[in-house]
Amino acid sequence: MKIIIDGKACEAEKGEFILEIAKRNDIYIPTLCHSDALAGLGSCRLCVVEVVDRGRAKVVTSCLFPVTKEVEVVTNSDKIKRIRKNIMTMLRVRCPENEEVAKMAEAFGVERKRVERFKLDNTENCVLCGLCAKACKKLGTGAISTVNRGIYKEVDTPYHEPSPACIGCGSCANVCPTNAIKIVDKDGEREIWGKKFKLVKCSECGETFATEEHIKFAYEKIGKELDMGKVLCDKCKRKAGADEVKEIYEKV
Repeated sequence: MKIIIDGKACEAEKGEFILEIAKRNDIYIPTLCHSDALAGLGSCRLCVVEVVDRGRAKVVTSCLFPVTKEVEVVTNSDKIKRIRKNIMTMLRVRCPENEEVAKMAEAFGVERKRVERFKLDNTENCVLCGLCAKACKKLGTGAISTVNRGIYKEVDTPYHEPSPACIGCGSCANVCPTNAIKIVDKDGEREIWGKKFKLVKCSECGETFATEEHIKFAYEKIGKELDMGKVLCDKCKRKAGADEVKEIYEKV
């Protein structure tokens, strides 16, 4: 089917989300809690758009709204701009010192004076998007989650203690849009969520690249026997694969 996004005709599959269609057609819709590797969350609401169907418009979250028929989508109307500006104002108040949030707030025209009126006495960096918890759950460890409710809601390990389920993979930090999750690699060790891990060196190049727990978890998941003396980083794996293909073709 075809849908119209900001006046542009776009091919779409039934059930496809508006955000996916827009990205494929180089139409910008801002996001904060979205990752291409994970299903949409819709928690930040920055990706809201207006869907016009038979002359009636409604505001929807584009990362979660599936297209089921031919409709018109408006991504940047005055109404949508106001909604996004209000959302960014609230996020700026919540995370007054966060650089990523500050950049986005400026792009949406949030005035500093407006934020100062409601500024809280905190140094929060987490916008509670939920990407980190979703990534951890998707991986299969579930070491972190959102806890508490209302103004006390936060992302943390159970009982705020180092989680035995955490493997130090860093997936949570990698998907965090505001760098709220601190991960420190130093002297052959990694520290994250109050827990320390020994980093493993690549048997080819000698660079540290993952924790022992992460490597063991990965090998167990694919059912492959592990020899800790013969583990390769991603770069060396790709090189080894390329060399293997080259050797095969040279023999042909």
